[in-house]
This record gives sequence, C-alpha cells and structure tokens, in this order.
Amino acid sequence: MDNEKITKKENITDNIKISDNVEILKKHFPSCFDKDGRFNLEKFKEEIKIDEINLSKESYGLEWLGKSYARVLTFEPARTLLKEDEEWNKKKENKNSQNLLIKGDNLEVLKHLVNAYYEKIKMIYIDPPYNTGNDGFVYQDDRKFTEQELMELAGVDEERAKRILDFVNSKSNSHSAWLTFMYPRLYIARRLLKEDGVIFVSIDDNEVAQLRILMDEIFGEENFVGNIIRKIKTAKSDSGTGFNTQHEYLLIYSKNINKIFLQGNLKDLEEYKNPDNDPRGPWKPSDPTAIDDGRKTKFVEPIINPYTGKKDVPGPGRRWRFNKETFEKYVKEGRIIFKKEHKPNERGFILKRYRNELKSEHLLVNSLFIDNEYLNSVGTKELSNYFNIKLIDFPKPSTFIKKIIKYSTKNLDIVIDFFAGSGTTGDAVMQLNAEDGGNRKFILVQLPEPIDPKKNKTAYDFVKNELGVETPTIFEICKERLVRAAKKIKEETIAKKIEEKQKEIEKLQNQLDFDGKDEKIKQLQEEIEKLENQDLGFKIFETIPIWEDYLTDDKKLTEQTTLFEVNELTADDLKALLITWKTYDGIPLTENYQEIKLNDYTTYYCGTNLYLLHNGWKTENIKTLLEKIDSDKDFVVEKIIVFGYNFESKHLREIEENIQNYSNKKQIEIETILRF
Repeated sequence: MDNEKITKKENITDNIKISDNVEILKKHFPSCFDKDGRFNLEKFKEEIKIDEINLSKESYGLEWLGKSYARVLTFEPARTLLKEDEEWNKKKENKNSQNLLIKGDNLEVLKHLVNAYYEKIKMIYIDPPYNTGNDGFVYQDDRKFTEQELMELAGVDEERAKRILDFVNSKSNSHSAWLTFMYPRLYIARRLLKEDGVIFVSIDDNEVAQLRILMDEIFGEENFVGNIIRKIKTAKSDSGTGFNTQHEYLLIYSKNINKIFLQGNLKDLEEYKNPDNDPRGPWKPSDPTAIDDGRKTKFVEPIINPYTGKKDVPGPGRRWRFNKETFEKYVKEGRIIFKKEHKPNERGFILKRYRNELKSEHLLVNSLFIDNEYLNSVGTKELSNYFNIKLIDFPKPSTFIKKIIKYSTKNLDIVIDFFAGSGTTGDAVMQLNAEDGGNRKFILVQLPEPIDPKKNKTAYDFVKNELGVETPTIFEICKERLVRAAKKIKEETIAKKIEEKQKEIEKLQNQLDFDGKDEKIKQLQEEIEKLENQDLGFKIFETIPIWEDYLTDDKKLTEQTTLFEVNELTADDLKALLITWKTYDGIPLTENYQEIKLNDYTTYYCGTNLYLLHNGWKTENIKTLLEKIDSDKDFVVEKIIVFGYNFESKHLREIEENIQNYSNKKQIEIETILRF
C-alpha cells in the first residue's frame, strides 16, 4: 500500500501522551536536544546555571522491586476499546447528561481519558484498597511480557527482569505489590488535574507511610496540602496490644500548591450589622489586641476614653493590634469609636471589623473530621436505606464526600473517582448540586468485580434476582445506587425547593404591583426550570478487549501467523472504535457524534473531526464530501480520520490528493490521518 501521500499514519494503539515533560523541555530548552532528538543533560545544566537554579543533591526516594515495571505500565498503550451502552444513554434522563459511569479496569480507563480530560478535572477522590490483608487485595496483571521485552522497556538487566516477572506473577499483597498497583494510576491521575486541582486519597495505617512518599514523588513534596483525620467508629476494639484505633486518613495533594485555596464552611456573618449607618457597610466589634511578639514598634500604652476617662491596656503578654499612628488614623476614620457609657469591666472603645474587608467569607478547613456524621456506620446505613437491605460493609458516607467536594469545587467543575465502589461520590455530587444550585459533573470508574456468594450472599442474590444480572458485580450496585439516589434527590430536595419557589411566585402575584415584580417572578420561574432540569442522569461506557489477532505492533507482522480479519468486524465493533478514537482525539465521552451521509456512505462527525470507518467507499463520495465542506456552514472539518483496513489504496490516495489540492471556501487546512 502506498502511504507516502497520507499526511499522517497512526496505529490504533499508539501511546497516548501521558507524559508531556519532554514536550515542555523541547519548547523551553530546544538547544538541549541534538538533531536526532536526544537530550543533552550537560547543556541543560549549563542553561539552568544561567538562571541561578540550585540543583538538589538529596537522593532520598522510594524504591521497590516493581517500580520499573510500574513505570512500564504507566506508559504502555491501552489494550482495550471503549464501548457505549447505547440503550442506556438514549434514555430521556441520560441522553444529555454530562455525568459518566465507566465499567472497567481503572488503569485502562484512565489511559483512555487522559487526552480528552487532560487538565480538566478539578477534584479527584479515591478510596483504593487499603491492603489490610483482609480486604482481598492481591496484585494481578494480565499484561504478559517476556524477559527480553521487559529488559528493553524497563531498561533492566536479565536477572532483574526475571525477578520482576516472578514478583508480578506471584499474586502478592506486599507493600511492593500495592505500590506497583498504585503508581501508574496516580501518575496518570495527576495529568488529569487542572492547575488548581486537588486529589484526596482515603487510606489507613497499613499503607499511609508508603502512600505519602509515593505521592511526594508523583505530585511533588511541595504540593502536599494536608492530612485529614476522620473518625470512623465509636465502638471499641482491642487490636491485641490494648490500643483502639478509631480513625483513618485523607491525604490531600494539589497539582500546584500556589493555585489552590480550599474553602471551608461559610462564616457566621449575621454578627455583621450597621447600626450607625457606616458608609463602609456592616461591621462587628473586633479584638484590638494581639500576642506580644516582641516587635520594636509595638504599641502597649494605655488608650484613654475621652468621655469616661477609662484607661485600657492590652493585658499581660499582649499588645495593641495597631501602632500609635494607625490608632490615630482609625479614630479619625471612625474605625475606632469610644463608648459614652460602659460598665466598669468593659473596654472603653470598639474596633470595627468590616465585612467587606474579610479576606474570605469561609472558615479554614480543619484537619479533624470527628463528628459522628462522618462515621463508617453512617455510610452503611445510608446505602442500606436505598436498598432496604445491607449490601456492602462500610462504604464512605456521602456527608464526608460532600464536604470535601464543597471545600474544593465550584459550579461546573468535574469530579472523578476511579475507585467508585458503591457510587458514594456520584451520589454526593448530585446531592450537593441540588442543595447549592451547582452544576458539577462526576466521572466514576468501577471494575466489574464479581460478588462472591460465599462472602456476601445478600448482595449476590439481590443483584442476580432483583436486578436480573446473571453474573453479579459491584458495578451493578454502583449503577443502581446512582439511580435510586437520583430518584430520592428529585422527590425530596428538588421537589421541596420547587414548591417553595412556587409559593413565592403565588405570594408575589397576589401583591400590588411594584417596581421589579415581574422580573422577580421571571427569575423564580427560571430557577424552577433549572431545578426541573437538574442533571440527575449518567451515561455508561465500558472497556472491551481489542479484537483477537489485531495487529497492534508492526514488528509482530512477521511473527503472527493468524491474520486479522477486518471483514469480521460488526457495526458494534466499529462504534467501539469510533468512541475510542474520538476520546483519543481529545473529545469528551459526553460529546455526542453525528452521523453524516455521503450518498449511501455513513461517516461520523464530532467536534471538527470526520471519521471514515466503514468499507464500501466510492469515488463519487469524495465529490459529495467536498461539496458539503463548502456549502454547509455548520460542517467544519479540520481532520479526516480513516480506518485504513477498510479502504483500498486507490481510495486512500483519492481522499488525500483531493483534500490536499482542493481550496475549500472556508479556507480550512484539513489534515488526513490514516489509522490502523
């Protein structure tokens, strides 16, 4: 096949740009790369010396046997395709939803998402396996490397490659196994975060030390935000040492510590009033003293009330919060007012603190979550109430997840949880939106983890008998929980708000006309419409294996004896290819594609991409395509992506030559990409 004329040739499993570090270096330090693209470290050191950057000589870090293997997994291409649940996604409540529930191995899913959601996620919350020895965690990986392949990919010698392969095939639950499991997932997760994004990770004593060092390495030690202690139980249990553990941890890291600011609960602003009509607005009395820190300019002299003669002093170990000059200025400005009457033990003056001068109307986020509303038992009861039976032990309570989402997100932000479990994070997002009028979106990822009927017969029987799923998995509980949570939110929280606003409208309609009455009614009607259209649905996608015998590597062409049969691909197979490709091309999963007919040939249009996947292309279709590009103002194509296996060489040349040589009226440069 003559591919010389094709603008760009790609393999279906070309690696996604999980790491953009090299591109950043090329952009800012082009002189440090030679003509073959190799990086010259010595030149780089010379460059940064000019900027007086000191290189750290500290060699402290976290090492374990599987680390080089974990890095290989991080940059290995995805080995699956993404498939849409079309029947589910076409339902009225789901077809326009921006929420996602994805079934599959979360490492595979993250690799699929990284292009479309690169630096678009505001908050990540995960509740990974704690590796307690009783939670069922063992490291398993279906990627099969030979010793030679691993030596090349990981850059290790034969002896170490053998040790690594023995380790990853041992189904271990050691610290090393857990770190190997977590590293690639956290590494890609960081790529998803916006510059002002944060990640929260629940963990307990078993792996908190290892996790902290691992996240220091991936996110940067300087981006550590804090560690929340959450009380998980009130019951006492003796570990055998006489010690009773009642808490676990929530590690918080930022993408960029200089870009984030967590907002705690709103301060009580009811105390701010304006009894004297101060032009600066509402104020409240403020403590005029501060701890005496020994500064030379401190002001500790008595302040004398000119009306009563009362002498006030800061008190032992304290000073006035202002110096003498500032004090005199505050008096002139009316920020300090002297009382004409006061009790003997009262201070003779007031220092005003104005509401509009608050740095933030929010309290600081405390590191202790010790209220009983955050207990594990609350989460268990909450989930049981949805199903009227107990299905899963100790899911996180939505009160806890809702709190941290509120602290770290605003309207329209995206929240992702790739260890979704029973779906608490999605539930919490919907609850919070209903409460504060937000429009946050969630992406949940859950492995179809089988439910063992011997360990949890109740959950197994429920999913099989009530939900009608032949092979019960945790994914089905997650999905059903989201459905029931949405129903409850709509029938309770949203219905109540709509009723309140309708009563407000009726009250206004019964009042005499006044300025702004119609505008107020219109505003309330718009708020009701927004509540009625609250996004309580979600779209479902899943990962499926790449087709059997598919050539994913040109090197295997000579090794593989069974050829890939493209003619055996079904319409569903090509739809999965389309979903995978458009996500790879940076188009969110929630953005629908449009079927475009070129004569009798079906193409798929999404964003500014046109996908040609089917066989049966005819020469006359190129003429129809060019005419549509010129005549249809809403049809703006910048890339034409062609599935090479389904096209004859002559048609590929026709497409490329015509697109390249045709001067379209929109003056758009159109790129043709051939994919396999």
